[in-house]
Amino acid sequence: MNPNVPLISELQGAPSPTTGASAPLWARLVATFFGAGRLHPGPGTWGSLATVLAWAAIASALPNSWMIPANVFLAALAIALGIPAATQVARASGVKDPQFVVIDETAGQLITLIAAPLAWKSFLAGFILFRVFDILKPPPVRRFEKLPEGTGIVVDDVAAGVYAWIVLHFLLHFGLLGR
Repeated sequence: MNPNVPLISELQGAPSPTTGASAPLWARLVATFFGAGRLHPGPGTWGSLATVLAWAAIASALPNSWMIPANVFLAALAIALGIPAATQVARASGVKDPQFVVIDETAGQLITLIAAPLAWKSFLAGFILFRVFDILKPPPVRRFEKLPEGTGIVVDDVAAGVYAWIVLHFLLHFGLLGR
């Protein structure tokens, strides 16, 4: 069986074999960032990459004056929808923080890219920085994982996104990403 392809039962919302519960379709779509979290290996990396590509497409279609507000709005939306979606999917799966839940990576990656130039170097640097902070979870990021359910799933990546945003803007400010 190919691990990259969701099972028909997952798409149809069949009950989890461990809990007997099923998360609603909207929660599964949001939590997996429309299926990006079902890709292997490294679902979190795929979720971050899908977010960078989606943001690049959206931002390139926006007037310059709308880019920062749109980015902030989308990050806030990912957090606001991501917490209840992650909660429902985690409960249904019977796993505290399922790897296929990547809406947390979406929120953190969007935060990382707030006010970053629409250029491949800033996208690549933001992607790498976010993944590093998400994986390493420097203090106090790891502590946020202890928050209950979807809050703990999402908020630690929000904090990692803030760290990555700070470092990215430091690099941009001092011209360390080139011109």
